[in-house]
Amino acid sequence: MSDSLAVDRDASLAEASSFLDFVNEAWTPFHCVEACARRLEAAGFMHLPEEAEWVGDSAVRPGGKYYVTRNGATLIAFAVGGAYRAGNGFGIVGAHTDSPCLKLKPVSEVGSRSGYVQVGVQPYGGGLWHTWFDRDLSVAGRCLVRTGAEGHFEQRLVKVERPLMRIPTLAIHLQRTVNDEGFKFNKQTHLLPVLATALKSMLNEGAAAGGDAPQAARQHPPMLMRVLAEELGVDPEAIAEFDLHVCDTQPGCLGGADREFVYAGRLDNLCSTYCSLAGLLRSLEGAAGSPLEADPTVRCVAYFDHEEVGSDSATGAGGSSLRDVIARVVSALADSDRAGAAGQRREGVWERTVGASLLLSADMAHAVHPNYPEKHDPQHCPAMHKGTVIKHNANQRYATTPVTSLVLKEVGRLGGTPLQEFVVPNDSACGSTIGPILSSGLGMRTIDIGAPQLSMHSIREVMGRDDVLHCVNLVAAFYAHWKSVDDRISLERRR
Repeated sequence: MSDSLAVDRDASLAEASSFLDFVNEAWTPFHCVEACARRLEAAGFMHLPEEAEWVGDSAVRPGGKYYVTRNGATLIAFAVGGAYRAGNGFGIVGAHTDSPCLKLKPVSEVGSRSGYVQVGVQPYGGGLWHTWFDRDLSVAGRCLVRTGAEGHFEQRLVKVERPLMRIPTLAIHLQRTVNDEGFKFNKQTHLLPVLATALKSMLNEGAAAGGDAPQAARQHPPMLMRVLAEELGVDPEAIAEFDLHVCDTQPGCLGGADREFVYAGRLDNLCSTYCSLAGLLRSLEGAAGSPLEADPTVRCVAYFDHEEVGSDSATGAGGSSLRDVIARVVSALADSDRAGAAGQRREGVWERTVGASLLLSADMAHAVHPNYPEKHDPQHCPAMHKGTVIKHNANQRYATTPVTSLVLKEVGRLGGTPLQEFVVPNDSACGSTIGPILSSGLGMRTIDIGAPQLSMHSIREVMGRDDVLHCVNLVAAFYAHWKSVDDRISLERRR
């Protein structure tokens, strides 16, 4: 095995276990952002409210570490190098916080059907929905709760960790041809979780919610509202609105003969979120990292919601959040940069910053499937444990260019971490990522990467244990080396 593929087993197990703690905590984008914020604050990052002025005690300064959230589902964190000057670049790793799932409809009360209480849901993203049948399901997300003050509401996260619902399949005896003709179902009528029997609902419900009950109580099953209220420690009537996801309750774990696999939901894309955050924090860890005080760049991570449905939202990569944060940081740092004439420092500062920056769009990649090897191009078959994948597409479904690919390969060489390459076969359609969206929206050089996995968009996915550590190491190496590598590439026009 080459040196770059050799991984310390204890280090690999420790990193994978840390990742499992993260993915088991982050059932929804809201929980993901909360988990990231806690880790950032433990590392000394300061929260900057987006609606506040970033002046005074909240002023952005060289050497400072900060994070910003939007709608509780998008987070951008950055550490300003001590040697930063106005117009210098940002090294950014972007990922997304959402995964395909089922979401409760605004009116999830569907009434009693054949003696069962069910919950109305709608598919979010392009999930492999047949994998959601016969799983122990529950709900998580955020609720808007009325507080004691008249007319005031408070956002609270909720996660019901016990199994609460299930979508049962039809018995083989009632569909004898299913194994030969395939499992077919209607997403409107068959993808309805069972919450309770009508009998138990009637016995436990008491008086039905009447016309004077709060709207939320009339739109959702009373038994569900009661469970949420118990988790939140409030009366059911206090819950005014919510955004709830249906989630698998089975925790992620290590599997395989040597515990070499990670079995978990939401690997796409919580793996990239975790690895980029861990890589950023590792790059700041004193002697083990690259000294921030000598860094002329800004180290940044950006996590977006709604990637699985196209990114076109206020909290998606198609929104303005990253542009807004970069613009505010650049403006604040230009104002504080006293070296040279102020006019010289501010001229074209946004354009100079974008031109000098580099973005890694970190999503997941398709590992070659042992039962379907023909689905891969023979020369581009990413394997587990062999490193992070550089993703290419001539039709710009990925934003990688020869220049950005070269930069990352040099970063990987200097960091001693392996890389693989991937293109889809010519007779297959190619998915896309936040990379082309951010690259075109910001005008920023970008490279698309990802850890290889199987069962993408299943309720339960699988990846190689070592690739968690490979990806963390690559991100840490990116922050340490990308600028020096970029400076060694001589092009009249870098792009």
